[in-house]
Amino acid sequence: MATKKVLLKVIILGESGVGKTALLHKYVSQQFIEHHKATIGADFMTKEIKIDDKLITLQMWDTAGQERFKSLGNSFYRGADAAIIVYDLTDKASFDKVNEWRDSFLRLAGENADEFPILLLGNKHDLADEKRAVSADEGMAKANDQMLFFETSAMNGKNIEAAIKKLSDTACARNTAPIFSADVIKSLELPKDDETPDAGCACLLL
Repeated sequence: MATKKVLLKVIILGESGVGKTALLHKYVSQQFIEHHKATIGADFMTKEIKIDDKLITLQMWDTAGQERFKSLGNSFYRGADAAIIVYDLTDKASFDKVNEWRDSFLRLAGENADEFPILLLGNKHDLADEKRAVSADEGMAKANDQMLFFETSAMNGKNIEAAIKKLSDTACARNTAPIFSADVIKSLELPKDDETPDAGCACLLL
């Protein structure tokens, strides 16, 4: 039984078309959405997972990859507990932009590069045999012990759950992780329908 509740805000970054939205939908709803409109600004989905004694609520922000939306990053990055940077392993140009996304995020979020948990995903592994443009070794070298690294596929789900579980576990280990004990969670629960709420009732917002 989970004795701690953790709320993690996770930002998903990367160039337009690398599969950020498809990865998120595959992870949360187990559905592969092949054709969808480009994300405008940002959107988010939530999912609960259990790791050891922790019940983790992931608030996952899917951000736009288009250049014209990059100026909006500051407002979305603030308060993040972890980040995911996605590139398309069939598109070398998207891979070459990884450091730019990482450095921009850390700067705007005000985070330390050596401490903040970042997951690097080389997506579209299902196309690797025919169209691979970035090797797994290149991806690992880019991560360079400063980022977690996995190759994934939004189409067949390869490594998505394992990668996000690893990121979540790493984020929870930080001193700044928003962890609430069972007693605190109980004190924040909304009253039942037949109870009258107190004026000082606290609500836990995701």
